[in-house]
Amino acid sequence: MREISNMILSFIGGMLLGTLFFGGLWFTVRKLTSSKMPALLVLSSFLFRVSIALLGFYFIGLGDWRKLVACMIGFIIARFVIIHYTKSIDKKKLQLKMEVNHET
Repeated sequence: MREISNMILSFIGGMLLGTLFFGGLWFTVRKLTSSKMPALLVLSSFLFRVSIALLGFYFIGLGDWRKLVACMIGFIIARFVIIHYTKSIDKKKLQLKMEVNHET
């Protein structure tokens, strides 16, 4: 029973890491157009996101490959969730922008 709860916690940890990583990527890409130094923004965001993800995988895995696999599955699923979520946000903003343009 304890192993199952460890796998579930590892999966949830992977989902959180994936949400931070891919959500941070989406946030960075959106801020690129308004940034004065986009190269620095991309580099610092990349280093921060990768550092958090690697540390998270290290501490969640703790030498057990099964927890590491559960974490990776959660990370990958979070990628698809973030992609779906951000597409719907971008579609709504595009529709609002098109409606405003048609009204003028």
